[in-house]
Amino acid sequence: MVLDRPSQPLQLRDVPKPKAKAGELLVRVNTCAVCRTDLHVVDGELPDPKLPLIPGHQIVGPVEEIGGGENSQFKVGDRVGIPWLGWTDGECVYCRSNRENLCDRARFTGYTIDGGYADFTVVDARFCFRLPEQYNDVDVAPLLCAGMLGYRSYRKTGDATRLGIYGFGNAARLIAQIAIYQGREVYAFTRPRDKAGQESARKLGAVWAGGSDEMPPEKLDAAIIFAPVGALVPAALRALTKGGIVVCGGIHMSDIPSFPYADLWGERAICSVANLTRRDGKEFLEIAPRVPVRTKTETFPLEEANTALEKFRSGKLEGNAVLQIWFFPCHLTFLPNNPSRVNFSVRKTRSANGFRMMDRLRSPLRRIVIIFTSRLPVRGQAGPSFSES
Repeated sequence: MVLDRPSQPLQLRDVPKPKAKAGELLVRVNTCAVCRTDLHVVDGELPDPKLPLIPGHQIVGPVEEIGGGENSQFKVGDRVGIPWLGWTDGECVYCRSNRENLCDRARFTGYTIDGGYADFTVVDARFCFRLPEQYNDVDVAPLLCAGMLGYRSYRKTGDATRLGIYGFGNAARLIAQIAIYQGREVYAFTRPRDKAGQESARKLGAVWAGGSDEMPPEKLDAAIIFAPVGALVPAALRALTKGGIVVCGGIHMSDIPSFPYADLWGERAICSVANLTRRDGKEFLEIAPRVPVRTKTETFPLEEANTALEKFRSGKLEGNAVLQIWFFPCHLTFLPNNPSRVNFSVRKTRSANGFRMMDRLRSPLRRIVIIFTSRLPVRGQAGPSFSES
């Protein structure tokens, strides 16, 4: 799916398969979660994207090919996760002081380099992650931005006991699970009158949930703002105790209105979060399975990326939107007279996880290959398995 111009729908288009150079990996994209940052890119709210652009930066899939022929970290077939931060120069003052997220020359997946709304993508091997085995490809995808960037925001709150979270969406639900696991009190702020969202936050373990126009019953030690609404900054400041901090966790936010200095006084602080470091990602992927952090997802075929974005834009998603690319529900029927052969048929129906088989077999690039292996014995003979290519 290609963005030709901001504020225009993505276009379904065949493009040349990317090639991995030395130090890079060619990854077959199994899933790619949809992020609010994708909306900011598509809607033209972030400046100077690469155009034309393939969006997407929460990418999961196996290594298909290793640029240069070898890599000390990964081998062909390894499952990897590809996040927002795609490259840094490693030389600037920020990179040399463990602040690579601030590198002036940094490149970002799905923004300044092509991303994961595609069958294949290329990534610098240094900037992708091994993924916890406990998660499948759909459930782990949202952890690669909503989780990782949310975790960096959470780290900025220090040892705050009472934590307010404004904008109780995807990132908030993931980080709230870690905060509750670590014994913090979570106060959830939703859109005013969003009773369903508030009830969802309570079920997750929040000690209080209300509208963003309300004051919590206790002063907060820290607040994270995930909603891209500048007016929430002074509101959060007024909810803080002395010495508290407001962390702005998004890459884009509307203008912050003026507010009296008295709301900031008392050593209250405001800070933003810019991108993430590889350390953030590794730490988050280590703690997530221990909690365990659970994701709620709504899946879409690649061709419905515009639908997923529009549902995100209008607040109609039931969970984290995830595009499923290399996924084919199918029937394998063993022939009784010849167990080494198999009948293969694709179902254009909804599978158990709600994903509708995409009608993409019309493309000559899409084909199913039956590969016979000895891993699945059938009546004492080598049995068939299948892969996509």
